[in-house]
Amino acid sequence: MLYALPFPGLDPVAVALGPVVIRWYALAYLAGLLLGIRYAMALAKRGSGPPHPIDYDDFLVWAVLGVVLGGRTGYVLFYQFDLYLADPSEIFKVWHGGMSFHGGFLGVVVAALLFSKARGFSPLAFGDLVACCAPIGLFFGRIANFINGELFGRETSVPWAVVFPRGGPFPRHPSQLYEAALEGLVLGLVLYLLWRIPAVRTRPGTLMGAFFAGYGIARSIVELFREPDIQLGFLFGGFTMGQLLSFPMVAIGAGFILYARHKAKPAP
Repeated sequence: MLYALPFPGLDPVAVALGPVVIRWYALAYLAGLLLGIRYAMALAKRGSGPPHPIDYDDFLVWAVLGVVLGGRTGYVLFYQFDLYLADPSEIFKVWHGGMSFHGGFLGVVVAALLFSKARGFSPLAFGDLVACCAPIGLFFGRIANFINGELFGRETSVPWAVVFPRGGPFPRHPSQLYEAALEGLVLGLVLYLLWRIPAVRTRPGTLMGAFFAGYGIARSIVELFREPDIQLGFLFGGFTMGQLLSFPMVAIGAGFILYARHKAKPAP
């Protein structure tokens, strides 16, 4: 007999006032962005980075656009392209769900690059600060996935397995919590410890590369426990879409680290 924890039955809606509905998922995005910006400001005061707080407040708008537009575009292209090709109007119905981390990640990268160029910052140094605060958003986002009972894991007999309402009667890995721990807490702590090392902090691009590689590794590991997307299943070589999108991040991250070590000009 398999033992499992019952799903806590948390309401995905945090606040409902008549027609106004605020979901935990939206609050998770908001908390990640706001706390991330404040964290980046705190790091900049103790190290290198844009000197004025208003720069970070201004970048918040750019970051929101990058996350939303990139996340939605990534989901359309990577996960349900045939559906949206048949009915393009569905692309704009974001309330039906459907966001991709890898798409949102690329959106923020583009936003940070354009913003740093517009303000005259070093793109690599600014990217390092953005990378350090990204795990905050990842942590809250994965907790929201758990509250929604979505993106759950594969069937298992571990004592902490959970029976999700959308996952049938079988106990499953709470893979959302695994991701919150690895991509959020662990990766955030690793980046902070690296940031404390002067030789790392003064080599622009190193922390950004560490984030790319660290996320790619963490996501690839968690995908071993996460149920593949039902519309995709397992793909080339038995890998999931999440793994196929994460493997290049490890290589790109390693490239940034090597470049920062041998080519990038040390920051003062």
